[in-house]
Amino acid sequence: MGNYSVVVLDFETTGLSPDSGDRVIEVGAVLIENNRITDRFQSLMNPGMRVDSFIESYTGITNGMLQNAPPVAEVMETFATFLADHPLVAHNAAFDRRFLDAELQRVRKRRVGDFACSMLISRRVYPEAPNHRLESLVQHKQIKSTGAFHRALADAEMTGHLWVGMIEDLKDAYQIRSVPFELMLRLAKVGKRAVPKFLQKFAVDGG
Repeated sequence: MGNYSVVVLDFETTGLSPDSGDRVIEVGAVLIENNRITDRFQSLMNPGMRVDSFIESYTGITNGMLQNAPPVAEVMETFATFLADHPLVAHNAAFDRRFLDAELQRVRKRRVGDFACSMLISRRVYPEAPNHRLESLVQHKQIKSTGAFHRALADAEMTGHLWVGMIEDLKDAYQIRSVPFELMLRLAKVGKRAVPKFLQKFAVDGG
């Protein structure tokens, strides 16, 4: 398998769960082709409700900024086109996947691409990191920081650089020619101690 494209995305939201009525307030995403960022998508969204002061201070996104933003449904329609059928990546993907699926459902659309979690994968690739929060990994791997943490596009870009870095490090460490998306999906589920053996076997069999 040669190179493939992925969309790395990040949502800022009014709270922790769409099941509790929380909505997205910002989306940021980057398209990675041949291990390089080739396109970007970013928009604030008006969720039709006020955000509380914790979210305002955590994200830096104020109710005033959201008042003039396009409604969520309008942005999600456009974002669905950007996603197309690309495989998807997010840091702590379970969170972003829940919000993406809930908001797409509201505009009668469905996600096509599989979702990989860069946080789970980073635990296998960088077991020596102090922890696997995005901020810590950016520091640990000296990834160029592109802006404020907890703003969607900056987080998506940094996660994109982390994803590309993990692929390059796996290639170097295990002499793997190309790292297919399916390998990254499988790697997220391998027990940490079994990782070297799993990757050595892949290098011999298919890498």
